Amino acid sequence: MTAETTEVKESGDAWEPRIVAYCCNWCSYAGADLAGTSRIQYPTNARILRVNCTGRISPEFILAALDMGADGVLVSGCHPGDCHYTSGNLKLRARWALMEKALEQAGLDPRRVRLQWASASEAQIFADGVRTLVEQVKQLGPIEREWK
Repeated sequence: MTAETTEVKESGDAWEPRIVAYCCNWCSYAGADLAGTSRIQYPTNARILRVNCTGRISPEFILAALDMGADGVLVSGCHPGDCHYTSGNLKLRARWALMEKALEQAGLDPRRVRLQWASASEAQIFADGVRTLVEQVKQLGPIEREWK
């Protein structure tokens, strides 16, 4: 058990997962913004990082986020066929299986990552995706790390 996990259990505080959310600038980031302006409630565990296109995201981005302290990663982009850059989200979808294999090889549960499609007008879908991932990662528990 790591020092981080021990401290949480001894202090009695409930552990809350840290989520990194990579969001497409053109759709999902706008959807996240709409969720905020519409006052749609979703867990505050997610830290949103805007990327021009989800096609830019590689398995290394996800592994790096988990290595640097995230407990889960959400990737949210345009619906297939609606990409601002024509096929970026299709390229990500093609790499997704590779990413899941990379997680398994790193000893991490692939359920710590989630891929979803949410347009700029789908604030509820974005919020539901964050909620779903937070609940799933809570069930998995913190990643056992040898460093603090």
